[in-house]
Amino acid sequence: MASFYVENFGCRATQADGAAIEHQFRERGLTRANVPAQAEIVVLNTCTVTAAADQDARAAIRRIHRQNPKCQIVVTGCYAQRAPDEIAVMPGVSQVIGNSHKHQLAEIAVLLDITRSPTIAGSQDIEAFEGVALSWEGHGFSRAASEEKTPALAPEVRHFVPITTLTSENRSPIFVSDIFAHTELLAAPVFDAPNERTRPNLKVQDGCDNRCSFCVIPYVRGHSRSLPLPQILHETNALVGAGYREVVISGINLGRWGRDLSQEVWGGRPRPPRFEDLIRAILDQTKLEKLRISSVEPMDWSDELIRLLAQSPRIAKHAHVPMQSGSDTVLRRMHRKYRPWHYREKIEKIRAAMPTAGIGADVMVGFPGETDAEFHETVRMIEYLPFTYLHVFTYSPRPGTPATAMRDQVPVHVARERNRILRERATEKKLAFMESFVGKTVEAITLHSHSDAMRWDEDPRLSEGNFTEALTDNYLKLQVEGRHDANRWVKAEVVGIETAELIGVAVY
Repeated sequence: MASFYVENFGCRATQADGAAIEHQFRERGLTRANVPAQAEIVVLNTCTVTAAADQDARAAIRRIHRQNPKCQIVVTGCYAQRAPDEIAVMPGVSQVIGNSHKHQLAEIAVLLDITRSPTIAGSQDIEAFEGVALSWEGHGFSRAASEEKTPALAPEVRHFVPITTLTSENRSPIFVSDIFAHTELLAAPVFDAPNERTRPNLKVQDGCDNRCSFCVIPYVRGHSRSLPLPQILHETNALVGAGYREVVISGINLGRWGRDLSQEVWGGRPRPPRFEDLIRAILDQTKLEKLRISSVEPMDWSDELIRLLAQSPRIAKHAHVPMQSGSDTVLRRMHRKYRPWHYREKIEKIRAAMPTAGIGADVMVGFPGETDAEFHETVRMIEYLPFTYLHVFTYSPRPGTPATAMRDQVPVHVARERNRILRERATEKKLAFMESFVGKTVEAITLHSHSDAMRWDEDPRLSEGNFTEALTDNYLKLQVEGRHDANRWVKAEVVGIETAELIGVAVY
């Protein structure tokens, strides 16, 4: 029986796509290998949010080709959608399949694996795909596959025209099309860590209609599109039925969920559903014990959403609100849709409604033209607001985005220093937040079972069987004394802090 392996890079949305790709292969009778070196088909599900992400993908291609030269390497994801030609010429790459074709990846990969020859798959093989256009760079022509050909792919391929590029024996087949014509949304629960046995993540939204000047994501993931509510409820109920107590919902622009769906009667009048409607439906129509919401843009933190989080004990007291910069002029150059005073107001409302909530933000340093004065506006805002953690990023030019062409690019050494300064501030704020819980009782969900040998080997305390890792309602890591099964609620008295984690003793 053929085997496959999927290696994911990047955000939670990419991880969720990878889980759906694994499901595609299993449906076709393939088995999952334990490591890439043992697989016949290796899928690299890439990210392209930074130049470093691209480099990681290229390094993985070289590593896998070296370790397993006979395997078929299929590169997909955001990097594959953005720069397929760049990837297709790399030694070892069998196919490049963009996000536009990710929902058919296993179908394409399995068929091409069957038809592979010592040279690149010939046109007679590719023409078997109904609706596929064949184009040869440098020859100046393209033609659609005949409608009389026997269809090999599902009928929905007709809704967009892929581009398969076969320029020479040194280039692999490319399956990439206009992502803005793409309407598919892959959805399969995924876990935050390979050996984690709790907190499945469910992607309910993909794509983005914003056009931040630094961001390439809309151009590789397409328009905002939502998983229909009945499917979300079905997936959530299935997870509850399987015994999971906490589910995380995520998306590329999560707060925009529902805007693209058809109108229904909500609150007595017809309109498309809103994100708040989704939250209420999950609370009303499932028995999920805890719902956690991932990143939501500042514009979408309505008073209604904040009230929902504050009032329901079934929603985790955790808000991640991307900030990017505390400078009005930088936010304008970024084409962000809020101003610093709007952002401050949202965070203050969240803290007032939920005094013990975990509040995090994404912050970017080194954006083109960022002056010392503008950077210090960001520093002052971070010091003023009640953040409990930060994700700090250094600006990375992305081809095709407006920011790449902006003048006054910040020197690398300056951007790195600014990154260091913000990380120090973040560490101070997180420590102060954790210290406020010493001597108090917190509730948390256990993340790992004592039977997860890999996890016990990673930490000396765990290998001795003294502690179990857990996550509090407000997004703090907690080491609970003793061995506890995964996916269990525990109450613990916090007795100290060690290596940026709370240390607690179970209270029964």
